[in-house]
Amino acid sequence: MSRNNKPGVDHTIVSPNGVTKDGQPISYSRAPASDLEPWVGRFYVTVVDTPPDHRLDCGLLSDFASIRVQLRGKWEATTADGVRMSDRAAMLFGPHSRRMPISVTGSFTSVGVFLRPGACHALKLPVTTSLIDRLSTFTELGLPEVRWLGLFDPEATPEEWIAAMEAEMRKLAFDRSVREPEAISARFEAEAFADPTVNIAQLAHDLGVEQRRLERIVRRDFGMTPKQVLRRARALDMASHLRGVADQEEAEALALRYYDQSHLIREFTAMFGMSPRQFTERPQPLMTLGLETRQSRRLEVIQRIAPGGIKPWE
Repeated sequence: MSRNNKPGVDHTIVSPNGVTKDGQPISYSRAPASDLEPWVGRFYVTVVDTPPDHRLDCGLLSDFASIRVQLRGKWEATTADGVRMSDRAAMLFGPHSRRMPISVTGSFTSVGVFLRPGACHALKLPVTTSLIDRLSTFTELGLPEVRWLGLFDPEATPEEWIAAMEAEMRKLAFDRSVREPEAISARFEAEAFADPTVNIAQLAHDLGVEQRRLERIVRRDFGMTPKQVLRRARALDMASHLRGVADQEEAEALALRYYDQSHLIREFTAMFGMSPRQFTERPQPLMTLGLETRQSRRLEVIQRIAPGGIKPWE
């Protein structure tokens, strides 16, 4: 089968940032400057061109809170509070417990910041448990939405846009942060990237903390229990593999995280609302863009690729 006929690819969309080997659109993304690492996991810039009346029905599933600035396109999200619609807006998205349906009409540009676990607490933003499957505009949160929307010169490069966001995040950290995020949360984040089948009691022992304290910190900084966080990480890694934005040398190891095929189908369907086969065959550019950005960070954190290095799917 030729790439042009490959199932699961929407050939009506064009990404100036390029595509994967399978023809999936990708974003421009990178890790933050070292001084922002405690708060920021990754910056991204997504630009997608489509016919003006093209409606894309897709979804997102993110394991971290994020700042998302929508610069083009008419967006619609089905949140825990109901349907939210926007065009140009700066928003704080919470982590997702399951796939959040998202639709966008027309060409779209989205830029943003994936926050580290504990960043919301450190920056005195809403508690993460209250953000699960929800979003709020910066205006609703008392944050400078107009200033964020004005950061992005249409003639500037994606890297210049990210530099502008870095400068703004420094202001945010300076103005609001009274502490750095909890080191235990950063360790748990790294373990979830490396091996989401890890035993929680053993992990608490390895980290030198009581299991109850680990569970309390994870609940506060991730918005979910450790078991839920690890189950979601496992599903996200498998989803990245199915969408062709993973290191294919990990394929066997990712499959072995599930007891058998029925276990995979049951957990995957609960998380994404469709079977692995349906997930593979259905075009899902928004989901794939989010997975590709997450997987880029994950592979850098577990040192399978060098920071800024060539990704296996490029």
